[in-house]
Amino acid sequence: MKDEIIKLLKIEGQLSSETIDEIKQIDIHDFSNLVQEIGKRETDYIKASEISENMNTKYVGKELFVFKEVSSTNTVARFLSMHDVPDGSVVISEKQTAARGRSGKAWESPLGGVWLSIVLNPHVDYSKLPLITLATGVAVAKTLEKIGVENPEIKWPNDIMINGKKVCGILTEAITKLNTIENVIIGVGIDANLDIEEFPEELKAGTTTLEKELGRKGSENLLIKMFLEEFEEVSELFDNEGFEEILKEWRKRSYSIGKIVEVREPFNKTYDAYVLGISREGALVVEKIDGTLEKVISGECIIKN
Repeated sequence: MKDEIIKLLKIEGQLSSETIDEIKQIDIHDFSNLVQEIGKRETDYIKASEISENMNTKYVGKELFVFKEVSSTNTVARFLSMHDVPDGSVVISEKQTAARGRSGKAWESPLGGVWLSIVLNPHVDYSKLPLITLATGVAVAKTLEKIGVENPEIKWPNDIMINGKKVCGILTEAITKLNTIENVIIGVGIDANLDIEEFPEELKAGTTTLEKELGRKGSENLLIKMFLEEFEEVSELFDNEGFEEILKEWRKRSYSIGKIVEVREPFNKTYDAYVLGISREGALVVEKIDGTLEKVISGECIIKN
């Protein structure tokens, strides 16, 4: 984390190459105020003022930190969460240079996308953590429906799909202490106004963008504003233990239920299965080839043709 924060400061012209070695000897926590100050500066494309204008939230997005370029918004959000930023604070960047998805996979994050992370203090048991990812997926899907996307679907555990192609990824990271969740960082990346032809070859076939699906460019600032409003609604449901309502909304938009998948669990445990549904804990319920039932708590499910 220290190297990434130093890189951010260097990009913003706060550090010269000659001072990097000296700076590395300083406690990284001493940079908190400077990082927050940079996050309040005017940026070229993402405008905090446009996002905040008439935004109907009580706490989510009331504190916005917007950057021109970071390695990963989750990294910056995690750093700021250690320095008492308010619940619901949001870190946004116009570009990410080293974003990552689930299992450490790289995530392309050029200009034209929505790259943000939310700092959340959910005050829930660790076992409920998977439901936060599902709730975020519901918020993204509802946002896309509002801007005209027909039938956005949620692929367990963290992808939003349009016509069978990925348009959004979600990465949830918990900051824990003695088995207690202190903060949760929820990273969201939406391929908004991007040219699919500029993507690496290995990503083109399975990826789409909002511009391609809608046939027009949209405002990233308006999209962020609408998403933060939807996110606060599902977040309040979560805080009030409205888990059944979240799961109901998730099931209505499920891309995974009813499909044959290859399940890839940690420690190279791989098998084919049929997806039956989702449990109250947010685990995927599958039927294996031998007829046994399994709950998949973490891992990845590859849809098989």
